[in-house]
Amino acid sequence: MSKFQRSTGKKGAQKINTASLPDIVFMLLFFFMTVTVMREVELKIQVTVPDATEGKKLEKKNLASFIYIGEPLPNLQATFGSEPKIQLNDAFKEVDDIQDFIAQERESLDEADQAKMLVSLKIDKNTKMQIVSDVKMALRRANALKIMYANIPVDEITSLD
Repeated sequence: MSKFQRSTGKKGAQKINTASLPDIVFMLLFFFMTVTVMREVELKIQVTVPDATEGKKLEKKNLASFIYIGEPLPNLQATFGSEPKIQLNDAFKEVDDIQDFIAQERESLDEADQAKMLVSLKIDKNTKMQIVSDVKMALRRANALKIMYANIPVDEITSLD
């Protein structure tokens, strides 16, 4: 009698060691959590900002409130028409709603940052000035006097070509 038995030649598939699998899964999860940027606003309008020769980069984006003005996207034009609309956050609004929007945005900031708040206007370059003037007047009534217009610097346009 021997202590060792002979195999009959039928070996099963060897099992894969899965001890490190949870570590790999959590490492990937952590990587995607740190790299992913959440989009704050879903644009419902078409905005092609004009080009400019002079510009300044926005330093603190958390102090800025964005107002978008332009034609609705083609799939929304059946519902909202093709006239330029104002988009505040994720909804179309009227000029009268801008004061409430600015008040809500101010309240969401820290008390020290409320005086530093600015409004960034992202306006389609084909939009008529009447709606822009109405928005600016509503911003004056809301005492939001720091206004910035979004644009594309000319040097970026030449590098894209």
